[in-house]
Amino acid sequence: MGLPPVVAGLFVYVLLSRSGPLGNLGLLFTPAAMVIAQTVLVTPIVAAIARQVVEDLWREYGELYIFDGVGRVRTVCSLLWLGRFSLLTAVLAGVGRAVAEVGAILIVGGNIAGVTRTMTTAIAMETSRGDLALALGLGIILLALILAVNATAYFAGGAARRAAA
Repeated sequence: MGLPPVVAGLFVYVLLSRSGPLGNLGLLFTPAAMVIAQTVLVTPIVAAIARQVVEDLWREYGELYIFDGVGRVRTVCSLLWLGRFSLLTAVLAGVGRAVAEVGAILIVGGNIAGVTRTMTTAIAMETSRGDLALALGLGIILLALILAVNATAYFAGGAARRAAA
């Protein structure tokens, strides 16, 4: 879960470089390479939180499933359904990590204008260029987007809980 983004970016870079095992795919410095790097960063966080949610639910309800003779597939589906609101937290944690990422996507994406430049890499670039007004403006927009995503998830979760009650 504490994988440094630049190390993940370096790992993906080596995989996708011309001399790397996936170099013949030509993905380096493309949005696909950025998605791969972000997936490498996000997967451990989402998996760890989801595993903990399911484990806690199993501890609480596992004996009931065993006693009732429920099969594995139905048990897993049921546990995922019971933990759906907590699993939303796992997804939001992954989204937060992906949106905040600069290091890995800068290494594998190259910050190419109109192709692989993201808001976070643009903020880093504009800050290094000394255009703090633009960097702050982009930062405010990024914060607003994340607040909107989290507010939507919060209100949708609340509405779903009220509908289920």
